[in-house]
Amino acid sequence: MTETKPKKLSKKTSVPDVAVWDRVLLARSQERPTALDYIQRLCTQFIEVHGDRSFRDDPSIVGGFGVFEGKSVAVIGHQKGKSFKDRMTRNFGMPHPEGYRKALRIMRLAERFSMPILTFIDTPGAYPGIEAEERGQVEAVARNIMEMFEIRVPILVFIVGEGGSGGALAIGVGDRVYMLENAVYSVISPEACAAILWDNAGRASEAAERLRMTASDLLEMGIIDGILPEASGGIQKDVLPTLSAMKSLIAEQLEQLLTLPPDEILSLRQKKFENMVAYRENSMVHFPTGQDASS
Repeated sequence: MTETKPKKLSKKTSVPDVAVWDRVLLARSQERPTALDYIQRLCTQFIEVHGDRSFRDDPSIVGGFGVFEGKSVAVIGHQKGKSFKDRMTRNFGMPHPEGYRKALRIMRLAERFSMPILTFIDTPGAYPGIEAEERGQVEAVARNIMEMFEIRVPILVFIVGEGGSGGALAIGVGDRVYMLENAVYSVISPEACAAILWDNAGRASEAAERLRMTASDLLEMGIIDGILPEASGGIQKDVLPTLSAMKSLIAEQLEQLLTLPPDEILSLRQKKFENMVAYRENSMVHFPTGQDASS
């Protein structure tokens, strides 16, 4: 397998015209690299952290500390697994609350030792089971979102597969947010959306179109900062071009962000997410600067 030159990444990155549902299927492919694959290829001296110091270790979230091009970094990601047995063990990448508490524990340690944070999102969503709710699933997701706005070190977020709802956002608040070309990111899965709207989960492909969940849609709306290209047929066909682009991007963005004072990092992070919001007041819809209803 030979490495090919990656396509240039920019705010104007365009992607080939592929049906939305086909991208959903590519994002869910069992052959796609997992968080541990990215961590092992990007970092050396990786030491994994286990447990939330409260209940147990959640294998659907992996994380720890490593070295990226001479810099100490914290890395966190959803881990779906590859074989069916591994996916069962890792709950198909759907974390329990202790997984999110482990992630927050790693982020707070990274802040203490002035380490930038890299996160890799690939989850259908937070686990919705009764036991997860009993242990505070909603609180754990909400706390992570809130506290990520207060972490005083740079955070780079990569959506590498599925980015489902609050389960994704709980490790997805960052200074820069990027998506792989065939990743998807939405407030709800297409199947759940179709079941709610039409009482028919079989219309998931139609719901996917309406959700505007592809990288190109989200770049246009200002939700993400750029798109990382994939090989034709998905990253699993040739990981090297995407990995090369990701390495260059991480190095470039860390160089920029590490020059900023922590207070400025926090202020810019908050403004970034505030600018995504459209709100209703006196029957008028207000959109962020540069957006209108057509977007």
